[in-house]
Amino acid sequence: MTQLHHTFHATAFEQNFSLKSLAEHYPTARLSAQEASVDIFGGGTMFLYPFGAVVFHQSDPARRDAELARLRSFFPELRVKVAGEEHTVLEDPGGVTGVTHGTLTIVQMTAKRASVIALTVAQSAAMEYYEHLVEELGARTNVLVVRLRETGRVPFRTRALHRFIGESIEVRSEVLSVLHLLDKPDATWDDPAMDAIYEDLQDQFDLEDRFAALESKLRIVQEALELVLDTARDHRLVLLEVSVVALFVLEIVLGLVRH
Repeated sequence: MTQLHHTFHATAFEQNFSLKSLAEHYPTARLSAQEASVDIFGGGTMFLYPFGAVVFHQSDPARRDAELARLRSFFPELRVKVAGEEHTVLEDPGGVTGVTHGTLTIVQMTAKRASVIALTVAQSAAMEYYEHLVEELGARTNVLVVRLRETGRVPFRTRALHRFIGESIEVRSEVLSVLHLLDKPDATWDDPAMDAIYEDLQDQFDLEDRFAALESKLRIVQEALELVLDTARDHRLVLLEVSVVALFVLEIVLGLVRH
């Protein structure tokens, strides 16, 4: 019995997709609540996800580039690829479903199984994008914390801090809203073998631990920013109190001078 390697190549964009808009441009697309899938001319399948990820199954680089160029013609804002992921699955009719030596093996590849694998690869690519984004937020926060430690001071104006806090909250909300798709796909409920495959993929990509790490880092960033903001407010309050006392003293001095 012949073995076959299935390659899944994911590309994640900063922008999200609207499945409704995708359907307008791809009339032959098969739509579900989680994805749109399109058969590519010349072979292969393209999966598109509302969180801005595209996965190609069994498509060569030339076809992938052509389809991405076509997608960008529909959505001109998709200019920057922020993350990528590639995963290979072995189809072996004489084998046993499971991970062996780091490679996932399945007895038979079906459309539903390809969909679940593609979704997991897409989630990993999207996770990579958010990991980079959170690392950047953490680095910017660390600059403020180091300044506070070394000088005991924070920026006097708090508008930039307010905006930064708002940005971190927005990122956290987006991570939670997008990556809740880590919930088990519906297809796994009808296919016990697919359920096992999904669990193996989750372990291979370490999605649950990566998601928990993202949540933890975002919480740390938010708490650090709130502390810096409180310090800035205390500093402004002290200056205000000093100003009030100075005005009071000035009023007394002026009163004495008049007399």
